[in-house]
Formats: sequence, C-alpha cells, structure tokens
Amino acid sequence: MGQILVTGGAGFIGSNFVHFIVENTDHSVTVLDKLTYAGNIESLAGLPTNRVNLVRGDIADPAVVDGLVKTHDVVVHYAAESHNDNSLHDPRPFLDTNIIGTYTLIEAARKHDRRFHHISTDEVYGDLELDDPERFTENTAYNPSSPYSSTKAGSDLLVRAWVRSFGLQATISNCSNNYGPYQHVEKFIPRQITNVIDGVRPKLYGKGENVRDWIHANDHSSAVLAIIEKGRIGETYLIGADGEKNNKDVVELILEHMGQSRDAYDHVVDRPGHDLRYAIDSSKLRAELGWSPEYSNFDAGIKNTIEWYRENEQWWRPQKAQTEAKYTKQGQ
Repeated sequence: MGQILVTGGAGFIGSNFVHFIVENTDHSVTVLDKLTYAGNIESLAGLPTNRVNLVRGDIADPAVVDGLVKTHDVVVHYAAESHNDNSLHDPRPFLDTNIIGTYTLIEAARKHDRRFHHISTDEVYGDLELDDPERFTENTAYNPSSPYSSTKAGSDLLVRAWVRSFGLQATISNCSNNYGPYQHVEKFIPRQITNVIDGVRPKLYGKGENVRDWIHANDHSSAVLAIIEKGRIGETYLIGADGEKNNKDVVELILEHMGQSRDAYDHVVDRPGHDLRYAIDSSKLRAELGWSPEYSNFDAGIKNTIEWYRENEQWWRPQKAQTEAKYTKQGQ
C-alpha cells in the first residue's frame, strides 16, 4: 500500500488523515484537491515533500483522475461538499462533487483494479428521536434529509453497486461528526471557539437540543487506516467514539474551558429540517478489526481542539470574517 491517493486531502478530515499517515506509517501520499473554500493548502504545511505531493484538480475530471489512480495503489476518497447549510442554499455543487465525482473515481479504480475506500457519513441514515435508545448500525436503512446527506447516500450506493456489478475492490465507512484541528470555521465547534477568542458570544441553533455523536479526527483517521489494512472487501464499517452530546452541552463546555460563563451564548434561528440525533454503533469495527478510539474522553478532546485554534490563528483568521458575514445574512 505504498502509494496512497487521498481525494480532498486539503480539507478538514482529509488533511488530518494525511498527517496521520505521515506520522504513523511509511506510505507516500498524493493529495488530489480542487482547493475550493473548504480546502486549505496550509493544512498540509510542514509535511515532508518527499512523501506528500499536492495535485490541484477536480475529482469529476476523468483526465485528471485516471492518470492519478493508475499510478497509486490505494484511493481514499474524502473529497465531498459537506456543509448542510450550503446544500440548502445551493444543492448543485453537491450533485457534481458527491455523485459525479465519486462515479469518476470508482470508474478509474475499476479500470485499473485499485483498492478503493469511500468515506461517508452517518447522516445518510437520517436521524433518531432524542429519547430513542437505538443507534445506527451497518444495517440501518438509509433515510437522508438534506441535499448533502442524500448525495452522500447516493455515492455510497454507487460504490456498493460497483462492488457487486464490477468487482470493485472497495470498502465504505460511515462516520459520526468529527472535530479537531484544521476544521473550517463555518462548522459548529470551531465557529464557537473562534467566536469566543474574538470576544463574540457563540451562536446556538434553536434550543440546542440536537444530539451529535462526536469523534476526534485522529480517531477517524486511525479507523480508516485499520479498514484499509484489514477490512473485508465489500463491507461497510461505522466509525464512532461513543461521544453523544447535545449542542447546548458542547457550547457550554467550550465556554467553561475558555474561562467564560456557561450561559454566555445567543440562540439563533434553527436550520430547516435540522436532524435531531445521530448515534453510532461501532461494535463491528471494534470486534472485527480491533480498533478503539484514543480520544474516548470528549472533554479532553475539546481541550486539545481549543488549544489548537488558540495556537493557529494564522490558519483560521483569513476565513473568519467572510464566514460570519454569511451567517449574519442568514440570521444565524
């Protein structure tokens, strides 16, 4: 598995995976990234140039994709349009990237008989009631509720169909909400942290009762590597760290760790169709592949994340003003 092609490797979760590979293996990585607003070349700064190469290109461009897939042993597909709010305002880029981009990649992987791993989300399963004791499993029926999650569900089904119809050497993982370094400030946790750094009160959608199952990006990375190395072809693995927290508790924890009153936040208009609760059962991954999370304590993970944003203001500062202007326009 010496040569790995990582799509979306300049984005949040993808760049964390690239760092993890460099720090924990001897593999070399080529990052294929379109470098839209969500991709940041600075997320790869400091990595050894003899092991990490960046190619700027579109995963929906067959000419770019074919040549790269041909010269690599494994394709790890992180690239996606992934922000729910953006999908509600303009769904088309989500179709272009998540559906057509995935199709282009799996066609190349099929042509060149390359190992393929597809990164997906628990949002394809819809949501659970707040008082429901159940959690998502690999057998949960798909029930997406937004343009984002529906296009990710579509991309999952494409990969499954290519495995069955064409023998694609692929696996799929559906992960819960990630947090950690290099996450764009439009997302929930870094938005709250950077607001507090700027002396601005955090913003909480609705009543803040929506529950997410949080996992540190490093733990997601270690799980993906385990699946690539040991996972069974054609299988789906759910990745989670038993990190269920509602949004209100997360904001209050951030405020507490940053020396503020736990009630120093404002409520803003809720997102249309806002999913209530996500919860992952990752027992298949743990039992079959022997994986376990390092950041099983969400409190410790949040402390680590707060310190990263405090120490790396030069990374997130250029994004901040434009992001907040967009949210202000939306009343959020």
